[in-house]
Amino acid sequence: MCDSILEDIFIKRSQQRRKTSPLNYKERWFILTWDKLCYYDYDADKGKRKGLRGSVDLEKIKCVETVQTEANCPRERIYAFQVIYDEGPLYIFAKTEEVRAQWIKKLKELVQTNKDLMQKYHPCFWIDGTWLCCQQEVKQAMGCKVLNKQNGFAYGRGSYKPLPPTPSEEKSSPWSPPQVPESDKHPSGMKVIAQYNHPAMMSQDLELQKDEEYTVLDTSNPNWWKARDKYGNEGYIPSNYVVTVGNGLDRHDWYCKNTNRSQAEKLLKTENKDGGFMVRDSSKPGKYTVSLFTKGGGDSGGSCKHYNICTTPNGMFYLAEKHNFNTIPELINYHQHNSAGMFSRLKYIVSNRARPPSTAGLGYDMWEIDPSCLTFIRVLGTGQFGVVQHGKWNGQHDVAIKMIKPGAMSEDDFIEEAKVMMMLHHENLVQLYGVCTKTSSIYIVTEFLSNGCLLTYLREGLRQHPTSVQLLEMCKDVSEGMAYLESKQYIHRDLAARNCCVDGNGTVKVTDFGLSRYVLDDEYTSSAGSKFPVRWSPPEVLLYCRFSSKSDIWAYGVLMWEVYTLGKLPYEQLNNNDIVSQVSRGLRLYRPQMACEKVHGIMASCWLDKADERPTFQELAFSVQDLLYELQ
Repeated sequence: MCDSILEDIFIKRSQQRRKTSPLNYKERWFILTWDKLCYYDYDADKGKRKGLRGSVDLEKIKCVETVQTEANCPRERIYAFQVIYDEGPLYIFAKTEEVRAQWIKKLKELVQTNKDLMQKYHPCFWIDGTWLCCQQEVKQAMGCKVLNKQNGFAYGRGSYKPLPPTPSEEKSSPWSPPQVPESDKHPSGMKVIAQYNHPAMMSQDLELQKDEEYTVLDTSNPNWWKARDKYGNEGYIPSNYVVTVGNGLDRHDWYCKNTNRSQAEKLLKTENKDGGFMVRDSSKPGKYTVSLFTKGGGDSGGSCKHYNICTTPNGMFYLAEKHNFNTIPELINYHQHNSAGMFSRLKYIVSNRARPPSTAGLGYDMWEIDPSCLTFIRVLGTGQFGVVQHGKWNGQHDVAIKMIKPGAMSEDDFIEEAKVMMMLHHENLVQLYGVCTKTSSIYIVTEFLSNGCLLTYLREGLRQHPTSVQLLEMCKDVSEGMAYLESKQYIHRDLAARNCCVDGNGTVKVTDFGLSRYVLDDEYTSSAGSKFPVRWSPPEVLLYCRFSSKSDIWAYGVLMWEVYTLGKLPYEQLNNNDIVSQVSRGLRLYRPQMACEKVHGIMASCWLDKADERPTFQELAFSVQDLLYELQ
């Protein structure tokens, strides 16, 4: 299997400029791999590829289609196509119709089993705040043209959903569970393999046994699929616990997806076995790295070595140039028996799969939790709403329970919002499992993260002096969680280190997103109050209470500063009144000693006076990823 499927030089249109101009259009070197669509700077004079400018995970693509040409457009922009994902449309211009058709065909083949494919799209461009095809002025507006069922998507992995209404039709919530016609309940018969055990906790659940095969019957709920086991039993399973049959590296325990360098080293050192290894995603998109723990080389405590998996011009994989293989599993199998130039052969698989991922809720269509199923273990702390405890659900599943003190929040409004918040599911968000409303005070039940609050972790939990890479990886986790919220048009309003948590593997997750809207404490909701997060707020919030995704961007810059000062209080010498006055006049936080100029540059970009000049979270995530690659 060749890592690079297609490569070509295309013109790309920037999505960030407010007005469309010739400056929007730049040549980029596009590379399509089995996992990502990446684009790089291109030096036309030297004919060379330069730094990564961005990438799109194939699993996030919702539609690939042509775009109708604008009137009087230049010749080089005739053959346009669009790749639509969470952030909106990516507009690409091919040089010929044949090349465009080739890329669209291949992309559709690769994404036809994605979960959330579209049935309506915009056939024309989004330009200067308007869709040219339907004149809608909201970029996230539903498409106005129905996709042809032969377009390569319609019969993908159970992707059929009823067409949502356009703005001219009856308005409904985009979060409403899709109603799937009975005839389309079993569209695919897709075969999947369980990566984790999952007990049947509720009557509608289907038990999963690791490495067993299942048939998927209904994928209308993106987080809980209906499936059948080999004995004919049917029920609901968490979709992130399974992978499709033949789905590449995901089948192998040694592949640790979403594991960064610091996390890999922590896992390998904890296992402390000579020859312990894993394969992880490289910081360079579309590439893979073998991380190996060895007790050779003169280091008595052992050390970690990282080997990039390289490819030959004809698509063969290798670690040692003399030993080439058609696939990565063949390469790993060889090096499990031969060191071939490495410090050790690959002796022991070290995996991050011992700890299953969180599920979107504790079961299918379950948001109300019976309080009798909860066991309280210990108090974790006290927050704005009340006491937070570590507990168990059904005696086995670790959870965090936030016990809301009477009068602390607008309960009825929150309960309605909780149904929406449970649909938010990302590896860098603390998962909301449900609520208990049949108790004297509301309980909010969430995922439990063993390393607790990020602020406390920075101040007390880091056992050794952290590296710049480790700190930047924490910032990357937060930026990716926030980019997901941004894509869902969700505003956090209180982003700070105290509102992030750290799991046992060191992954940082954002929590309490959107909760500040339901606080009934005047000191918390008014910028004049002593509890208001003044130190994390931009001028437009301090002066006018204007919250937006751009005010979250400002707070993210302050959170980065917290990370690089290991939890210091921002503007520690000033009181709230002084901060409001001086920040509004241009005061900004200083560069932390542990932050290089490029890291501080990212922080500073979050603190621009004009909100619309600040980057998006997607741009921040790319910037942090690029810098991580440089540092490693």
